[in-house]
Amino acid sequence: MPRWQAQPPLPATWQRCDSGILPLWWERLCAQTGQQSAALYAAGLFTEDRRRPIAQWFNPAFNAALLVAPETSPEWPVQRFGIFYAPPGSGFTRVHSAPHEWHPREPRKSPTEHEAFLAAIAEAERFLQVEMDFV
Repeated sequence: MPRWQAQPPLPATWQRCDSGILPLWWERLCAQTGQQSAALYAAGLFTEDRRRPIAQWFNPAFNAALLVAPETSPEWPVQRFGIFYAPPGSGFTRVHSAPHEWHPREPRKSPTEHEAFLAAIAEAERFLQVEMDFV
């Protein structure tokens, strides 16, 4: 890849932490929708922390976070990774982006789950680059 096309590194304030869903997601979602609605959101992603893979970035200086995770119910014929953003301070939103989908019934057909996940990560990192210009 030519040097001019290489994506700049992420701002140092954003730390990657994929080990488990940050409590921040659950707190923000409950504050926005209530505990019962939050428990159902994204097929329980924020309550059960069972769906993988995920990619997550946290900015402790701003108490902000970004998450790439499956957002469709496991039984749906088309699966999709969503990008979720918790801006500085409070709130919670889904970042509208290109669909990062795959078909579990055709696991070898492109885009695969892995390809969709990598595309969602790349888009999330671009979002962080732009977001830092406004924070």
